Amino acid sequence: MSSSKPAYADYFGRIGEIPLYKKFIQNWREVEKFEARPDDLVIVTYPKSGTTWISEIVCMLYADGDVEKCKKDVIFNRVPYLECRNDQMMNVVQLFFFNLGVKQLKGMASPRIVKSHLPPELLPLSFWEKNCKIIYLARNAKDVAVSYYFFFLMVTANPDPGSFQDFVEKFMDGDVPYGSWYKHTKSWWEKRENPQVLFLFYEDMKEDIRKEVMKLIKFLGKETSDEIVDKIIKHTSFQEMKNNPSTNYETLPDEIMNHKVSPFMRKGIVGDWKNHFTVALNEKFDMHYEQQMKGSTLKFRTEA
Repeated sequence: MSSSKPAYADYFGRIGEIPLYKKFIQNWREVEKFEARPDDLVIVTYPKSGTTWISEIVCMLYADGDVEKCKKDVIFNRVPYLECRNDQMMNVVQLFFFNLGVKQLKGMASPRIVKSHLPPELLPLSFWEKNCKIIYLARNAKDVAVSYYFFFLMVTANPDPGSFQDFVEKFMDGDVPYGSWYKHTKSWWEKRENPQVLFLFYEDMKEDIRKEVMKLIKFLGKETSDEIVDKIIKHTSFQEMKNNPSTNYETLPDEIMNHKVSPFMRKGIVGDWKNHFTVALNEKFDMHYEQQMKGSTLKFRTEA
C-alpha cells in the first residue's frame, strides 16, 4: 500500500466505545441533535451488509417502480448518509454530492430516506421520539468481514488495513469503524419487537427476494401491484445494480473510490468468505464468534 496512507490507529476516534472516522466525530453534535420528521424512513446496517441494495429497493417502492426516476440521481443523493462528513474531500465530493449528511438531509423535501450505520443507542433520539420507521438489514459476519476488507482497500482515504488476516483480527476486536459487529447486530436484534423496526437478513433476501420485498411493502403500509414488484426485483438484481451508474458508485473519481483496486459492487453473494478464510483463521473466528454470540437468539446462515 502507498506510504501516503494514514496510520490506522491515528485515523479513528471514538464516540463512547464505538470507533468512528474523526471527521464524523467533529460533526457529532449536528448528528446527535438531528431533527427527524415523522415520515422519515431510516435504513440502518452494519457496514457492507447490503446497504445500497436495500436502499435502492426502498427508493423503487417510493417511486412506485419508476426505474427512470430512480436513475436520475445517484443513490447517495437520494439516500443521504446521516453521519458522513469529510472536509478534506469536499473539493472533490462537492462535484458529486449536493452536500453531506445532516446538511443534505435538512435541505430535502419529505418523505426522506436516511442511511446510517449507527447502533440504536447512537441513532438521534428524534427518530425514536417521532416514531419514524427503521429498517435494519443484517448480514453474516464472515461475509461482512470480507466485503469490508475490500471496501477498505478501494476507498482511497482509508488507512492501510494490512493483510486480510490482520483486518479480520481487527474486525473480531471491534477495531474498525462502527465497532463490534457482534454488539451492533445484537443491539438491533433486541429492537426487533419494537413496531418501529423491521429486522431483515441479507441471506433471506438472496434466497427469496420477493418474500422480503413483500415484508417491506407491508411494513411501509404501501399497496404495490405484482407488476411493480416484478420491476423492483429486476431493477435491484445484483447485475442490474452493478451496471447502473446511479448505484455502483463509479461516478466517483479515484480520489474517493478506486474501482481499479476493487469494485464497490464486488460479488453480492452468500458464502464468499470461503474464498478468503484459511482453515486456521476460520477455526479462530468460529471460536470467537461462539463466545461473542453466546446466549443470543440471533442466528445467521453463512452458506447459500
